[in-house]
Amino acid sequence: MQHDLIAQARTWLAEDPDPETRDELGALIEAGDTDELAARFAGTLQFGTAGLRGELGAGPMRMNRSVVIRAAAGLAAYLKAQGQDGGLVVIGYDARYKSEDFARDTAAVMTGAGLRAAVLPRPLPTPVLAYAIRHLGAVAGVEVTASHNPPRDNGYKVYLGDGSQIVPPADGEIAAAIAAVGPLADVVRPEDGWETLGEEVLAAYLARTDAVLAPGSPRTARTVYTAMHGVGTSVLTAAFARAGFPEPVLVTEQAEPDPAFPTVAFPNPEEPGAMDLAFATARRAAPDLIIANDPDADRCAVAVPDTSVEGGWRMLRGDEVGALLAAHLVERGVSGVFAESIVSSSLLGRIAEKAGLGYEETLTGFKWIARVDGLRYGYEEALGYCVDPEGVRDKDGITAALLVVELASVLKEQGRTLLDLLDDLALAHGLHATDQLSVRVEDLTVIADAMARLREQPPTSLAGLAVTSAEDLSQGTASLPPTDGLRYQLEGARVIVRPSGTEPKLKCYLEVVVPVADAASLPAARTRGAELLAGIKRDLAAAAGI
Repeated sequence: MQHDLIAQARTWLAEDPDPETRDELGALIEAGDTDELAARFAGTLQFGTAGLRGELGAGPMRMNRSVVIRAAAGLAAYLKAQGQDGGLVVIGYDARYKSEDFARDTAAVMTGAGLRAAVLPRPLPTPVLAYAIRHLGAVAGVEVTASHNPPRDNGYKVYLGDGSQIVPPADGEIAAAIAAVGPLADVVRPEDGWETLGEEVLAAYLARTDAVLAPGSPRTARTVYTAMHGVGTSVLTAAFARAGFPEPVLVTEQAEPDPAFPTVAFPNPEEPGAMDLAFATARRAAPDLIIANDPDADRCAVAVPDTSVEGGWRMLRGDEVGALLAAHLVERGVSGVFAESIVSSSLLGRIAEKAGLGYEETLTGFKWIARVDGLRYGYEEALGYCVDPEGVRDKDGITAALLVVELASVLKEQGRTLLDLLDDLALAHGLHATDQLSVRVEDLTVIADAMARLREQPPTSLAGLAVTSAEDLSQGTASLPPTDGLRYQLEGARVIVRPSGTEPKLKCYLEVVVPVADAASLPAARTRGAELLAGIKRDLAAAAGI
């Protein structure tokens, strides 16, 4: 067994085109570190929610040039099998370690396979790549990014020619084509022959961002902005300047791309501590709101002044921003369908229904939301918002930021705030309070065991609320394809449990709806909502054994 493992590692080493990972793997072989080698050769990285994603390093279970070249060769074979020979593939990348290398390898493989390849001019937000696919008439797109994952990770997100991310059966067919790739020496990789796009593709994207704003709308709200060490600063500030918003005050420590993400444990605005520098900057600058992007700028976080919390600033939940943007679009008189994933707040459906608009619920991820017929607006609780589906069929943290700041400006002119509008929505539809129980694991069997336990012994009540229905979503429903998840309906609440598709996490999404009689009842409703969420979280953790 040990001999086979070493032989497997030596075979991989002989093919590896990257001196860094060759040295790393050579050292592991030399040291006879079979535990580490076994982890790296336990299988191959699989396509998940967003293509490939994993830790950088040598071996088939890590992100490296060998894995990327195989992925690109498989994608090229799939595209050619679909009759797309000679078609254009657009490639974007963020500022993480190895991102530019992986983008260049992808361009070389596509060129060698007889496709045309065009690479974005520099590290740019993922939504610019999603826009460029349709703008340039490409047959596919690749974005090299690990979004908000830890610094040691990278990833490979695949889009098809409609500008949205891959879904079944394409993901399985691409995975099969990747598995069929032979020796790396047989993958043709010329030194040149692809195009490096100029700034005009970014200029076209920026020109399109104007479409999300109402002509003549107020543009007065003042912001503090953080790019979280990612690629958002230059694009967001350019979009704000075009729109005529006040120039954002930058969180200078996090404004420039840095793959080490030195000021945050996890470069995700949702993670504890990630927004501390933004809050500190806001206490000095006293803006109307804080806007944060994640490192590839496809997500948008919002924080607002709130005297009731320590430090005076509060992060809005993704569900709160999702409802605020929906209410703003309704007020502007838009038509079309509002959509969200099953893990997001049911408040969106109530807003759409009252406005006489269509509403759809999808599986988790914008690869599903973006495919909804007639989509006008889609969001997901994990800070993702699609506010211009004709331009970008994916979440877009730049255009979402523009729309949030427009809404804040409209409210500012009325002497009101985003929190006032949230109160209005609670009075109109009931207080929809959401939370998440998220458990990060080292050992993935912990997640499998928790799911098995819940399937075998589903809870009958949580926080004293009776469970009225328990659905195993792996069987699919009348409106949803199968997915690994569980959904519980309770009296006045809802719970969904699922493994994350992009991180080693078990995620449980909780929502309670508390009726509100009048404005005076809001504080008590909030207290009741928080108590119920805490109770559901406690009881669910016990039921899942986590």
